Amino acid sequence: MTGSEIRQKFLDYFEKNGHKVVHSSPLLPANDPTLLFINAGMNQFKDVFLGNEKRDYARAVSSQKCIRAGGKHNDLDEVGKTARHHTFFEMLGNFSFGDYFKKEAIAYAWDFLVNELGLDTERLWFTVFEGDDVVGPDDEARELWIEVGAKPERILGFGKKDNFWQMGDTGPCGPCSEIHYYMGDDPANNLAKWVNGEGDTTVEIWNLVFMQYNRTQNDDGTFTLTPLPAPSVDTGMGLERITAVMQGVKSNYNTDLIKPLVDFAAKLA
Repeated sequence: MTGSEIRQKFLDYFEKNGHKVVHSSPLLPANDPTLLFINAGMNQFKDVFLGNEKRDYARAVSSQKCIRAGGKHNDLDEVGKTARHHTFFEMLGNFSFGDYFKKEAIAYAWDFLVNELGLDTERLWFTVFEGDDVVGPDDEARELWIEVGAKPERILGFGKKDNFWQMGDTGPCGPCSEIHYYMGDDPANNLAKWVNGEGDTTVEIWNLVFMQYNRTQNDDGTFTLTPLPAPSVDTGMGLERITAVMQGVKSNYNTDLIKPLVDFAAKLA
């Protein structure tokens, strides 16, 4: 599959499941002083998650153009050090605005990766939020992964750094569940230690964010988590990463999305 075919397959799958296909928003945020550039698929839906805006659909799917070169989500320092980070990339995402929640989001993700794309379940790993002193562990997500077919030993718990997502210092946020894929050649090296570990042996390909809170800053500099009007879903899968998986290459730069640009630059040089 080409990168373009994967993008279209994602959009078609979720449209078939009742999601409105929404175009990528411009890279410069509209009426949002908290962001310099759009850095996630959910940015254009921020006011919908907060309950400040109503739309004529409760489910959406998009392929959002993103820049992460500053702010909270800054990938600039990782470019050139890993095979998977870019300052500019496309984020495939499906969204629920008070419609479905964890159960359906996890079922859709499993079905798309395993049944639509045909990924080897033995190479998949899953992470859930293990909880902290503010929010408890996400045992529900763990049980739902087992329910759809994931092996219990493939579901790992991590803290706030890896499994609690927020767009910036303030705004919608919540626990998340990541899907990782083992890219190595040796089955014996398909180990838990590589999940959120060093190198590109096992790569995060999709993050399912369960939007439950709005994070606000108090006058004294502390922060408060307030439950959102309706729990929602925000997911993000890097198009370049899933394309590398599907095309069997070790680096995003070797996919048909990027390699022609590298070849062209090399020819000029």
